[in-house]
Amino acid sequence: MIYVVIAYLWAAILLYILLGGADFGAGIIEMFTSAKNKQYTRTTMYQAIGPVWEANHMWLIIAIVVLFVGFPQIYTTVSTHLHIPLVIMLFGIIARGTAFTFRNYDAVVDNMQKVYNKIFVYSSFVTPFFLGVIAASAVSGRIDTNAGDFLSAYVFSWLNWFSITVGFFTVAICGYLAAIFIIGETKDDASKVRFIRKAKQMNVAAVVFGGLVFTAAKAEGIPLDKWLFDNTVGIMSLTAAVLSLILLWYLLLKKGKVYIIRVLAGFQVTMILLAITLRHYPNIVILKGGKYLSLMEHAGQERTIYSLAMALLLGSIFILPALFYLIYSFQKNKGQWDH
Repeated sequence: MIYVVIAYLWAAILLYILLGGADFGAGIIEMFTSAKNKQYTRTTMYQAIGPVWEANHMWLIIAIVVLFVGFPQIYTTVSTHLHIPLVIMLFGIIARGTAFTFRNYDAVVDNMQKVYNKIFVYSSFVTPFFLGVIAASAVSGRIDTNAGDFLSAYVFSWLNWFSITVGFFTVAICGYLAAIFIIGETKDDASKVRFIRKAKQMNVAAVVFGGLVFTAAKAEGIPLDKWLFDNTVGIMSLTAAVLSLILLWYLLLKKGKVYIIRVLAGFQVTMILLAITLRHYPNIVILKGGKYLSLMEHAGQERTIYSLAMALLLGSIFILPALFYLIYSFQKNKGQWDH
């Protein structure tokens, strides 16, 4: 049953990056849109994410619950030593959701709409940034469980160039996913061309920040290149990601095959996550001094894992069909949500 729980944890993280990431990317795209196109971009994004945006955080909740119940020592260590970026990320989620709701459903349209818009776009940037910071910090070997002062225990564990560059890389990936997903929601060729250009720009930004991630890792003695390129699965995963990227750019130039482009973008992110996580499996957190926290060695009691696995399996029977029907129903009738 432990493998069922681990599979759900990995799937929840992946789906949050893909769906929640595209959700955050809507605000990132809006942030980097010119004033004359901002309203159209905002409306198009709302039509795409509005009806089901809250469901995206279900994957984050599942991941947190799995860690809390099934791997309490891992949950405690991460939530203690990375509590500052975690709190900032959670505040970003709350602020973004609140601003999104008020700017779209507020009964009074006044100057507060400008405030809501700013909160929405800035929190859309901050939240995935710190999500990337947390992920990088977990494997950077900077978490010191024996630290004797506040800065060493709770600040230097995440405030470093490697974590920061991964944060920017995560922001670029979210913007890239949002631009790719939104291309199929446009109603005219000019808008499609605009979002294709945004997708290319965000893709280039992701490549640039990806290069900075490797540079920062090299400077800080983190063997990122070894993690990714010293095993067959990692090489195959990254090769598949690169080949799918080439095909995606070809299809973008053709300005067609919208749904294939979406699949390719999701496939790229999946391959990148697979290459990174498989190298460390089952060690999910690398601590200072070469220590680690393992999904196998630091799991909860066998009875707890069994109950958690059964809850996840049974919950999927009820939740997943309802979620798919929700997405299908709103996609089928999305014209009714035009503002």
